[in-house]
Amino acid sequence: MAIDIKQLLPVFFEESFEALENMERDLLALEPGAPDDEAINAIFRAAHSIKGSSGTFGFAVVSEYTHVLETLLDLIRDGKRGISAADVDALLESVDVLREMLQAVQDDQPVDAARTGASMKRLEGLLAADPGTAARPTAPTAAVADAPAGPSNDPAIEGWRIVFKPHPHLLRTGNEPLRLIRELADLGPCEVVCDIAELPALDSLDAEEVFLSWVLHLRAPVERALIDDVFAWVEDDCDFAIVALVSESAAEPSPGELSPPPEATPVAAVPSAPAVSAEPAEAAPRERRAASTDAGSIRVAIDKIDDLINKVGELVITQSMLGQFRDGFDASQLTRLQDGLAQLERNTRELQESVMQIRMLPISFSFNRFPRLVRDLCQKLGKQVELKMTGEHTELDKTVLEKIGDPLVHLVRNALDHGLELPEVRAAAGKPEAGLLHLDARHQGGNIVIEVRDDGAGLNRDRILKRAIERGLVGESDLLTDDQVNHLIFAPGFSTAESVSDVSGRGVGMDVVRRNIEEVGGSVEVRSRQGHGSTITIRLPLTLAILDGQLVRVGREVYVVPIVSILESLQVRSSSVSAVAGRTELYKLRDDYVPIVRLDALFGVRGDSQRLEEGLLVMVEGDGAKAGLFVDELLSQQQVVIKSLETNFRRVPGLSGATILGDGTVAMILDVAALVRRARPQGAPSAEPMAA
Repeated sequence: MAIDIKQLLPVFFEESFEALENMERDLLALEPGAPDDEAINAIFRAAHSIKGSSGTFGFAVVSEYTHVLETLLDLIRDGKRGISAADVDALLESVDVLREMLQAVQDDQPVDAARTGASMKRLEGLLAADPGTAARPTAPTAAVADAPAGPSNDPAIEGWRIVFKPHPHLLRTGNEPLRLIRELADLGPCEVVCDIAELPALDSLDAEEVFLSWVLHLRAPVERALIDDVFAWVEDDCDFAIVALVSESAAEPSPGELSPPPEATPVAAVPSAPAVSAEPAEAAPRERRAASTDAGSIRVAIDKIDDLINKVGELVITQSMLGQFRDGFDASQLTRLQDGLAQLERNTRELQESVMQIRMLPISFSFNRFPRLVRDLCQKLGKQVELKMTGEHTELDKTVLEKIGDPLVHLVRNALDHGLELPEVRAAAGKPEAGLLHLDARHQGGNIVIEVRDDGAGLNRDRILKRAIERGLVGESDLLTDDQVNHLIFAPGFSTAESVSDVSGRGVGMDVVRRNIEEVGGSVEVRSRQGHGSTITIRLPLTLAILDGQLVRVGREVYVVPIVSILESLQVRSSSVSAVAGRTELYKLRDDYVPIVRLDALFGVRGDSQRLEEGLLVMVEGDGAKAGLFVDELLSQQQVVIKSLETNFRRVPGLSGATILGDGTVAMILDVAALVRRARPQGAPSAEPMAA
């Protein structure tokens, strides 16, 4: 059965991008002058894998670029040259270029030829500076005949005669002889003769083994090394011999060389630039475009799959037990029915937890980008920074992980540019010249907490206040706490930078951080001590699919309040209620004054009563502040499945989603952070409802 190779494109791109991440990690860990052999081997294998796979799929531009990169790595791996800081920079740049090339190919976009060419020239310059580059031997094997490695401009060599005999197991290694022949044909006109002498009868043929061998006449004066490179991918899985053609007729093989028997059958010449398949060229772009729009994939540990299968098995057993009641039911079986329903509830919850575990990924997927980012920015800014990362194995939902990538990049860039000082400034302040940037992730209750800490200059309260007054965000007579001043940095367009650079200063970062984090139901807080550093804390839900919620009633409507946001619920005492400027109602909760949010007024619904004493206050916390939600009644607590309003309807201020309750009715999920912001005295709610 023929296999459509384009079905493997998503796997190719996923594995290639993962290989590039591993290359970047290992390159960052290299010590110039004395590289670790295992790290160099790992980097070489990653480049070699990308080269071979891209050639298989017909992405010649990627394969050709990677060939130059692989040549340089091969010299380093064989100890024929050392590795300098400039080499590491060039290799890291090549990782970036390869990533961009693969992304362009995946999106069916043209590759940036100028950038690719400049990077290739840089790699070739490093190769040319090394005297051992021309002598790049292939590892000798008993089956390879010794042939001169003639240069392409040697007039004595007109081409090459190649004998290629795959080992029977070659196909099981994922290699395809036709691909190798096509790669040879890419080098020039190629005549192919196929040997079928060892082909068994049809009834004893094993389709997973190779019984053919080939003799090829490559009519092009290319370098021997280019041919060696074609077989480097399978050199342990085949026998091959290469002999230079120095006249019109092919040179006879030496006694030790492989030669085809008389039964060899000629086949048509292979074209010099074959396509991956015989389908029209436009079909391949369509397939690549489809692959690029794929929603992505998750690699799941086998133990999670086993656990899921076991849970499904238990659920099937429970369903079978309950199915017995279809044939008849009487009161004596009531206890069994109740036990079965309880077991069904337990099985369902366990199955749900197992499915959610499949979506959980370690936060290292986000953290791994920062060693490179910190290195590059330190070079650009002239700073010395020690990056410390802890809690990389903390897991959270894949969707949440994808959403926090950009906010974390903004926070790290701001810490490097604004927070951490130059070495001479730190030394004058009695600090180590190298600053500390610490990324930490951990579980806390039902949330994931991520902290970005630095020991830099901290936030400048006076500068922030001055800029906020200039922009009209606060008045000159306003008395703000340190926390309130710190949160001004999240205002849209706010920046204290004296000049705009390509790192920061345009005021488009921190408001994006808060908005993206709140979109996934999280919150962000800032703590800073001038001269000692800052800590930005992000709190995120474990998942966006399931929510532990408290159901509350306002009139005839039911709303869901996330339990992680609830501090307490209480009966209102009229003596504790006061008003600010006749508009914002405040409730004195011990030593704190908490603004009251009337959900009936905000959402345009009719509550049971307008008197606070006749209802309840649900005290919630979000966006670094508190608020009291006025409701008519507390209902039950339950887990709810979150449905996106934005996807199914439109974005509604004050609501983060919706869910379907057990009785089939729809309940809205409250966006606590948005409600708290709206309730702050300096931003008193308007008369208009938030949502109809």
